[in-house]
Amino acid sequence: MTLAAVEATARAAHEGQTDKAGRPYAEHLSAVAEGVRARGGDEEQIAAAWLHDAVEDDALSAQWLEEAALSRRTKDIVRAVTKRAGEEPQEYAARILATPGALLVKEADLAHNADPARLARLADEATRRRLTEKYTRMRALLGLRQPSV
Repeated sequence: MTLAAVEATARAAHEGQTDKAGRPYAEHLSAVAEGVRARGGDEEQIAAAWLHDAVEDDALSAQWLEEAALSRRTKDIVRAVTKRAGEEPQEYAARILATPGALLVKEADLAHNADPARLARLADEATRRRLTEKYTRMRALLGLRQPSV
């Protein structure tokens, strides 16, 4: 699949979905893909960024991913960043760290998720605080520097 086809597939798969702030979910996908690009990621990582939540959110099936005309590396990255039910954060982080190219995608995802402007759109302080702590813990497990505020 071309990168344009991956983007179109991801946008269609998440059509009608919104993020926690009520924004179209495709805005998050686009921001993560751009974050990967800005961090020097290659086309396989950018494709994985577009698809990073598709299986986790049941927008696309694991079988679709397996059969898609994508590189093995892109598929491996998507699988690595897909959270599994009941999985401990340490296990999740270890899988990301063990998968070449996945850390950059997760870093871009965390950067967008933890963006203060994005978090400010959330209605309640308790949710903002909970998510900020969650993203800070994951950055620490992945060995990523905490963003300066």
